[in-house]
Amino acid sequence: MMEELQEREAPLGEIAENMGIEQADQELQELEESLSKIQVTASQITLCVDKPEINLSEFSSSYTENTPKEKLLLSFAENFRYQYCHLYQDRKPLFLNPMNECGVEKFVSTTLRPTLLPYTEMYSWDGCASFVSDYLRMVPLDPPIDPPPVLYSPSTVLKKQKGTCFDFANLLCSLLLGAGYDAYCVSGYAVKEICLRDQTCQECPLLEKHEQGAASEKNAPQRKYAVKPARDLRSGFELQQLERKEAEVLAAHEKKRLETEKLEAERQQPPPDPLLGLRVHCWVLVLAGRREVPENFYIDPLSGRSFGTKDESFLGIESIWNHQNYWVNMQNCRYGCKELTFDLGDPVKWEFLLFGTGKPLLLIPDMEEIDDEEEKEEPKVFDMPPSWVEKIEISPKDMETRCPGGRKVVQYRKAKLEKFAPYLIRGGLVTRLTTFRDIECTKVLEVKEYFQHRQDHLEKRELNKGSGVTVEHFGPGRSHALKSHRYLIPVPETERQMDFYSKARADGLARRVETSSEMTETFENRPDFLYYRHVLFGKRLKKLAPANSNDPVTRSILKITECFHRNREKIANEDVAKKVFLISELRIQLTYHREDDLIVPSWREFVKPPTSEDKRDQSVIYTPDMATTFQVNPTEKHSKNLFLYETLISLLKEEAQAKQQVKESEIEVREILSQRNQEEIVSELTISVYDTARNEKARTHREEMEREEYEERLRQAEKELDFLAPFLTRMGEPENLSRQMALQLREECLTDLKQRLIDKANLIQARFEKETQELQKKQQWYQQNQMSMTKEDEDAYLSYCSDTMFRIHILELRLNRHKEQAPQKYLALEEKLRRDPRLIEHLQLW
Repeated sequence: MMEELQEREAPLGEIAENMGIEQADQELQELEESLSKIQVTASQITLCVDKPEINLSEFSSSYTENTPKEKLLLSFAENFRYQYCHLYQDRKPLFLNPMNECGVEKFVSTTLRPTLLPYTEMYSWDGCASFVSDYLRMVPLDPPIDPPPVLYSPSTVLKKQKGTCFDFANLLCSLLLGAGYDAYCVSGYAVKEICLRDQTCQECPLLEKHEQGAASEKNAPQRKYAVKPARDLRSGFELQQLERKEAEVLAAHEKKRLETEKLEAERQQPPPDPLLGLRVHCWVLVLAGRREVPENFYIDPLSGRSFGTKDESFLGIESIWNHQNYWVNMQNCRYGCKELTFDLGDPVKWEFLLFGTGKPLLLIPDMEEIDDEEEKEEPKVFDMPPSWVEKIEISPKDMETRCPGGRKVVQYRKAKLEKFAPYLIRGGLVTRLTTFRDIECTKVLEVKEYFQHRQDHLEKRELNKGSGVTVEHFGPGRSHALKSHRYLIPVPETERQMDFYSKARADGLARRVETSSEMTETFENRPDFLYYRHVLFGKRLKKLAPANSNDPVTRSILKITECFHRNREKIANEDVAKKVFLISELRIQLTYHREDDLIVPSWREFVKPPTSEDKRDQSVIYTPDMATTFQVNPTEKHSKNLFLYETLISLLKEEAQAKQQVKESEIEVREILSQRNQEEIVSELTISVYDTARNEKARTHREEMEREEYEERLRQAEKELDFLAPFLTRMGEPENLSRQMALQLREECLTDLKQRLIDKANLIQARFEKETQELQKKQQWYQQNQMSMTKEDEDAYLSYCSDTMFRIHILELRLNRHKEQAPQKYLALEEKLRRDPRLIEHLQLW
């Protein structure tokens, strides 16, 4: 059909020229008839365009209109845009004056509102970036290669809790400027992962912090002075051959590892982006100098992470701006942002919009030789208009909730991070980090959970899915001063490790490691210098106990080993370094500390005497063959039998005490496990007394106090208005008044008013007489000293007389007016008493 149309359209001009207009009209009619036979049925396509309904009455006038200064700034920006487009036709238009939420054109610098919020977290750049990335939901740019036509104000963005990367950066830059940072919004280009907040190829920040902490502990500095190791007497050739073989094995493993990583990296590499270098993005630049920032860096507002200015994720910069000025990048971004310099005072590299605001300009060398005597006019400086944005406010509730809906999930490389608002999850869970073995995130490797506001002071729990080991970390203030607990299963007499806050315990216990047959305890800062205790258990003793008995059957103790630090107040041969209670062998071994100039310590060994069958007989039979002593210095005198006997008696008591302490440790472990099981079932959270929204008791108390205060205020107001209240109080505030009481009240009220009127008149009269007497005295003084007075004294006298006469005149007027108003006030009170509802029935006859 299209070919037929082309054939008929071709000769149409020739026919019109050769045969006239009539024949041409016929051909046109035929053409219209042919075209009318062609019918095209178009499918109905509905374009879904979200047009937010905006009520302009909710916004102030600064949102809906521009001031004269803002209009002048917009004309400057438009002129700047025309020149820029004319000179650089191959570059994209600048992001200068987009529309705001009310459809009014605003300059980007005036959209920034520097604000310092009253929260400690918002005083640092990482706290501000974390809040912005968590609080807002990202809206991708559409199309992704152009800036948005609308730039919302930070206050509106906080209310909507969503926005584009430009809205994110605008809000973050406002907060950073308020916190004192030299921050700028940057309009440029970035890779797809940055623009779409795709963090699946990045490491989780929590994992990076953990690895940095482990590396710092691993690379701890060694002591400068240390004992030299013993000389190696092995064959050097054999060691060389062994090292060569080990190096070959390590090289093979390293090569295999690199190949595996290369294959994995190729498999993980995303497909090529067809819009690479064209995707528009907005981020924040922080320059060094203020707030002790050592070097320039970028902040991606979508993820809240910081990057160096040479990072390859950022491909180019078009312009930057703050609340004072606007700069256009004139540097080549062919190789990304690696070679860019941020000296905004260099007009060759950064073209500014407004002169004299922001960074100082660099002087051109030729201009420095201008004669100082030459006068030149300084150009007029145009100040940036103030921000039209309303005050940025974040309520404590929003600050606590953070994420939209109170929860947020971020997917990282082999990790998933979940964030929850406090008190949202029943157990106080606020963060959960799940790490995986594979890229697809199907095989769980480890789960870390972070808690807040728990009554059991649980702060962190780590669960290794491979080994099944669980590690719980607790804050200070918990019973038994438990700091961390590492276990496989929460059952007594299994493998576990407990760390304690040693300073909060009376026994100074720092760590307890337990297995099914052993228990090791480590102590710190004990007055008896004990720092280590090791217990070896035997098989469980079989005891006959009632069926309903809850007392656990204790394990038999075979051996207890205790180690002590050096006590410098004692000599080394008397300071015990190690005690070994061989309970199963009925022996006790003592090892003493050695002197600094010796290599072998002294030791003693005792054989325990047999126990008597009679429990009442507590005597101990000692024989010389029950003690064996080794002294390093043979010249020292041997200990007497009495001393050895007393030492054995004290050791037997210490052994009984050590056994009791071991039993108490076992009981403590069972109590901790039982308490932890109960806490996991209940999992109660602590609520501050200042949190009246959640603390029901505090809220009820506050409401009751407010109600009582309001009622008291009403009672005071009634008392202030009731002129009979003082007289009724004298009479005991009777509920019903008799006629005699009513007459008495009337008489007392009138008498009181009459007396007050008289007292006021007397007071005015007394002041009047006082001023008159002082004036007369002053006049007498003037007559006596008139001849010897100077001009200044005479002027002072005249001024005094004038002021005194004025006061006398005022007092005279007040006294006359009071005399005129006093009868009227008396009659008014009498009429008011007659109409009072409490006295009206008794004073009707009056």
